[in-house]
Amino acid sequence: MRAILVGLTAVGSFAATAAGVAGVDIRGTARVGDRAEPNAVVWLEAPQAPASSPGRIVLDQRNLSFSPHVLAVRVGTTVEFPNNDRVFHNVFSFRDGKRFDLGMYPVGTKQLVAFDRPGVSRIFCNIHPNMAAYVVALDTPYFAVADKSGAFTISSVPPGTYTFGAWRPGGSPLTGTFSSDDGRPIDVRWP
Repeated sequence: MRAILVGLTAVGSFAATAAGVAGVDIRGTARVGDRAEPNAVVWLEAPQAPASSPGRIVLDQRNLSFSPHVLAVRVGTTVEFPNNDRVFHNVFSFRDGKRFDLGMYPVGTKQLVAFDRPGVSRIFCNIHPNMAAYVVALDTPYFAVADKSGAFTISSVPPGTYTFGAWRPGGSPLTGTFSSDDGRPIDVRWP
């Protein structure tokens, strides 16, 4: 998975953005066969794209679950892990992606984690084994997470042809090419 996230490159040119050409919103759907695939992450490879300020990014803990279930961030983003539950939590990730263990922390407090390299981090709570989430760190500002109907929108994409990638919990990653110039949506489909 890491090789796919790191190894793909954009074919598109970012000179158009610097020249003042506005980007477009790219819409699409993610499906497994004919079924909508919520929580799929879709991105356009653009490692040389300008840095952006993501604002406050939160993976909340409430009602003994993480929200959202899948969170996509740009590499270098710091994610807040607030405990808005009624009990202690111990958030950790020991496999793949970013490895960390926040230790036990009480209601009303938060911990911060910087996702400093590309990859998928599986997030769990050491105290509540039913709690699970994913943080997908990408080396591009052009990404989205599909909603419950499988729909997604990647905002402000400069004109060009891109390699796209897609990932979903429990599935194999997909890749393909896409041109933002033709106005067609991206159809991401797992067999």
